[in-house]
Amino acid sequence: MQNERLRAVMAAGGWTHAGLAEVVGVDPKSVERWVNLGRVPRRRTALKAAEALGEDIHALWPALRQAKAARAVSPELVALYDQRADLPVSVFVDLLAAARERIDVLVYAAVFLHEAYPRLNELLKERAAEGCAVRIAVGDADSPNVQQRGREERFGHGIETRCRLALMHYRPLLGVHGIELRTHGTTLYNSLYRADDQLLVNAHVWGVNAYGAPVWHLRKDGSGGLFDTYADSFDMVWATGRPVEG
Repeated sequence: MQNERLRAVMAAGGWTHAGLAEVVGVDPKSVERWVNLGRVPRRRTALKAAEALGEDIHALWPALRQAKAARAVSPELVALYDQRADLPVSVFVDLLAAARERIDVLVYAAVFLHEAYPRLNELLKERAAEGCAVRIAVGDADSPNVQQRGREERFGHGIETRCRLALMHYRPLLGVHGIELRTHGTTLYNSLYRADDQLLVNAHVWGVNAYGAPVWHLRKDGSGGLFDTYADSFDMVWATGRPVEG
């Protein structure tokens, strides 16, 4: 069954199968099957195509409106904690110590790590010396988004002080091969602590300090699910960050 809506939109915009395929990153035969056979692409691919065409995804592929059956438990979920305060710092330390290829840390401050484990910088240096790529992004104390977070937490200017303190803790790592440090001014929805294929996600809840918000421990299983969603989010924030100079 042909997808007449897709055919008409492509024709109106002068799109060829090959042209749309190149933009979306698929084989032209895939686009041909979407049009002539009514095949439905994966949601992520469909979103790219709809954006390129300037059309609503559900207008092009109504079948994507159908909700997937909810899973009782994600196969990537290792553990769920009611609040970060329930986790001993050793959970974070052990996670980072086990990394062999990549460590990514995205926070506003998270000074609890250095305060509870003063050897954190040494641990990161050790991992970098073993070939692990380390990226750390902390909040820009002058960012309106960071300051707004402080007001929401009812900590006022306290969060700005903590961001500056976090930067002070990490500054000795500047110039260390394999370690990059940036500041970011994004609206941060989750703090992320990644070590290779494992990830601790500390949710941010309006009016609640991060230590009182939930944490879920994820392990990548190759399905392109929760883990990749957060990993991609880190990369997007990292791209906006500003390298810290010595």
